[in-house]
Amino acid sequence: MTDTSHDRLLIIDFGSQVTQLIARRLRESNIYCEIHPYNKVDAAFIRDFTPRAVILSGGPASVLHENSPRAPQELFDMGLPILGICYGQQVMMEQLGGKVDSGDGTAEFGRAYVSPKADMPLLKGWFKGGDEQVWMSHGDHVSKLADGFKVYGTSPNAPFAITADLKRNFFAVQFHPEVHHTPNGALFYKNFTDLAGFTGDWTMGAYREDAIAKIREQVGSEKVICGLSGGVDSSVAAVLIHEAIGDQLTCVFVDTGLMRMGESDEVLKMFRGNYNIPLIHADESELFLGALDGQSDPETKRKIIGKLFIDVFEKHAKSVGGAKFLAQGTLYPDVIESVSFSGGPSVTIKSHHNVGGLPERMDMALVEPLRELFKDEVRDLGRELGLPDSFVGRHPFPGPGLAIRCPGEITRPKIEILRKADAVYMDQIRKHGLYDDIWQAFVAILPVRTVGVMGDSRTYDFACALRAVTSVDGMTADYYPFTHEFLGETATRIINEVEGINRVTYDITSKPPGTIEWE
Repeated sequence: MTDTSHDRLLIIDFGSQVTQLIARRLRESNIYCEIHPYNKVDAAFIRDFTPRAVILSGGPASVLHENSPRAPQELFDMGLPILGICYGQQVMMEQLGGKVDSGDGTAEFGRAYVSPKADMPLLKGWFKGGDEQVWMSHGDHVSKLADGFKVYGTSPNAPFAITADLKRNFFAVQFHPEVHHTPNGALFYKNFTDLAGFTGDWTMGAYREDAIAKIREQVGSEKVICGLSGGVDSSVAAVLIHEAIGDQLTCVFVDTGLMRMGESDEVLKMFRGNYNIPLIHADESELFLGALDGQSDPETKRKIIGKLFIDVFEKHAKSVGGAKFLAQGTLYPDVIESVSFSGGPSVTIKSHHNVGGLPERMDMALVEPLRELFKDEVRDLGRELGLPDSFVGRHPFPGPGLAIRCPGEITRPKIEILRKADAVYMDQIRKHGLYDDIWQAFVAILPVRTVGVMGDSRTYDFACALRAVTSVDGMTADYYPFTHEFLGETATRIINEVEGINRVTYDITSKPPGTIEWE
C-alpha cells in the first residue's frame, strides 16, 4: 500500500518466516515501511521507492550456494543507511568483499547472549544489565569482515554478531532483533530509524486514509461482496470498505455448519444491531458438512472448504446484480503460512481457505485491505473505525471453523461433540475472568478413543485437547499457564456434560514449533 507522503523504509525480503515482524517492530515506532522480495527489487525500483533507509531480511538460503539471493549491488552506492539481519548480514559481507563460511561449529539456533565490544549509537540503551539476550538462527557464519566494518558485539558462536561501518551507516547483525526472544529488539530498530532520520509520522489513522483511497481507486463504481464471519478481521474489513464505498458493499455471512455453539445467531445479531450494511445470511451447512464427511487429510479439508466458499460467494455475487469484487479479511499471518509475501521466497507452512486468488470463471477480483496487517494492528484499526469492543476483542476463529479442530476423519457426530466441549471450555474461561488474557482458546477432538470408567461402567470415547495461547501477532505464541485447579475443574465439566468424551488433555506446545491451530 504505497504512500509517498511519509518517510519510507524498504525491507528487502530474502524469505525469512519472520520478515513481517521487522515491519511490526518498525510500526511500533510509527515508521512507514514496505516489504518487497529481493527478486522484484532492482536499482530502478529503489530509486523510485525513495526510501530513507533499507533493511535486508533473514532467509533460508545460503550465500555459498550458486544463484542464492542477492541485493542489487547498486544499493551499496546510494548513500542509504542499511541494516542486514542474519542472511542479510551475510549478503552484505559477501557483496562488499567479506567472507562467509559454513560449519566449523559456529551454527547457532535459539537463545544466545551477545557481549559488547565497543559502543555506537545503534546500541543506545543496550547492555545496561550486562550481556544482551538475542535469538539466533543460522548455520553459515561470517568469517571475514568487509573493508570498513568493525565488531561491536560477539556471542559464543558468532564472533561478528554485531558489526558496522559507521562511515557509510552500514550495520549488520547475525541475530534476529524482530522476534520477542530478543527483548530489546524494538529499541534496536528504533535506534536504527533514529540514525536514519525518521520522525515516526505514520499512524493507524494514516493507514485508514490510505486504505480507503486505495479501495476507492480499485473498486470504482462496481459492486463488492464481503465474506463476513463475525470475527475481528472480516468485521474490520467490512466496516472499512463500507466507509470507502457505502452501499456498493453487500456482506455475506456463510453458515458452514462448522461454527461454535450459537455463533451464527450471535454474529447476525451483533452485526445487524450495529451497522446498516446489507447482509445476506447464507445457510450452507448441508453443503459443507456433506462435502467434508469422511475426509481426514488436513490439506484436503482446507481445499474443499476454500472451493465451497468460492462457490457460495460466486452465487451471491450474481444475486446482488453482478458484483465484480470479493472482499476478505485476509491477514499477513495467513499469507505467510500459505504463500510467500509479495511473491517472495519463504517456505509454505499450510494453505489457507482465503489465500491464493480466485478462479477465472468468477470474473471477480479480490479486495483485501488488511493483507499486510497483523491481528493486533487490525484491532487498532477497528478502534480507529469506532467498532465496539465486542467486535474488536473477540478471539480469532479460523474460516474453516471446527473442521481444522477435528484431526482425522470428519463426521457430523464428532463435530457436534466438539461444539459442545468448546462451549463448556469457553464458559469456564469467561467464568474465571480469563478471556481477555488469552489470545485464542479452543478444543480439538482427537482421532483416538480411550477406555474410561463412568458409573462403574466401561466407556470407550474420544479424547480431546484444550488449547489456549498468548500472543501479540499470531506469528509466535506461548501456551497459557492455567492453574491445575482450573484444568481439573474444566476437565471434570467436559467429561460430565459432553457425552462422547472421557479424557481431557492440555496442549502446552509453543509456536514455533507448533502452529496455534491443530491443522
